[in-house]
Amino acid sequence: MLIRREAPADEPAVRAVTTAAFAKPENPDPVEAGLLDQLRTCGAWLPELSMVATGDQGEIVGHVVCTRGHVGTHPALALGPLSVHPTHQHRGVGLALVHSVLGAADATNEPLVALLGNPAYYTRFGFRPSTRYDITPPDPNWADYFQIRTLTSYEPPLRGTFAYPEPFNNL
Repeated sequence: MLIRREAPADEPAVRAVTTAAFAKPENPDPVEAGLLDQLRTCGAWLPELSMVATGDQGEIVGHVVCTRGHVGTHPALALGPLSVHPTHQHRGVGLALVHSVLGAADATNEPLVALLGNPAYYTRFGFRPSTRYDITPPDPNWADYFQIRTLTSYEPPLRGTFAYPEPFNNL
């Protein structure tokens, strides 16, 4: 497995992986695939933080992206969607993708990464409840699942309400 930046030619394969990862029989075109399409066309897209995992034959088996969010008026990152093709899940692909995108985000001097996800999964990456940092989710009902991972350039005065890029508001 290789983790690398997404190339423009990867877009169809990334969408296919995202669709496969989140599709259900009653919902064959999941919102995560549409969200990814919308994120690509908004000003929050950060190409350097869109990463793919490739399999033994060079095929794309996973994808993760961080886009521009804000804590108050301060720039921050929003992680997601994170997608792994069902035939490659439980093999460390998601783990490798998250570690890679966090490392890349840290290398570009981002202060923190926010996400809405399962604490049992994301704690292993250093994500903690947002309340620990006085950062509130856009929706108070998300409190138990809204998490923050601080990076090297984080400073404690950075606090307030987190705002996702506009496409997240269309879900």
